[in-house]
Amino acid sequence: MTAAETTGTPSVALLDYGSGNLRSAYRALARTGARVELTADPEAALAADGLVVPGVGAFAACMAGLRSVQGDRVIRERVAAGRPVLGICVGYQILFSEGIEHGERTAGVGVLPGVVEKLDAHRLPHMGWNTVQPPADTRLFRGVADDWFYFVHSYGVRRDEGLDGVTWCELEQGQFVAAVEQGALSGTQFHPEKSGQSGGCLLTNWIMELNGS
Repeated sequence: MTAAETTGTPSVALLDYGSGNLRSAYRALARTGARVELTADPEAALAADGLVVPGVGAFAACMAGLRSVQGDRVIRERVAAGRPVLGICVGYQILFSEGIEHGERTAGVGVLPGVVEKLDAHRLPHMGWNTVQPPADTRLFRGVADDWFYFVHSYGVRRDEGLDGVTWCELEQGQFVAAVEQGALSGTQFHPEKSGQSGGCLLTNWIMELNGS
């Protein structure tokens, strides 16, 4: 029986694998009312009602850190069992098949189809506030009155290769996948924990899914 089923308060494991904006992510998740545990323990990450995978920096370095705590295995097992996972920024990017940075290809966790590559834009990194276009049947963006979110990145997924629940963001040279909602697996290229009321609403929506709301 899960924590949400026994107490009404869902448990969230915030995965600590040496890469991530952990402090602000922890605070933002705690504000939703969830019981949040910062952990590098794969068993705790498997047992929690929800798993959040943060990440900043290079794709290859994040994957190395993730593997060091068996995070890739944990994510695959949770996805296979239909148990909620939320990736944020590079923690979202590593869910895809592979990343290409500075000519180096690195295999990702592979639970989402697609390649993370350099954005097509005159000015990089893409840093600051931008709007997004979620799908009509979105759960993550339900009730979000303001669609501005905070981004800091130079790489992203530029093509829809069979993804579900795609939210797009436009740049002057093209677009990229800003968020994905695929079954129990969700991810955002932007930082909801740094996106004010909009980000707080999105995280609350995700937590409510853990309660079955």
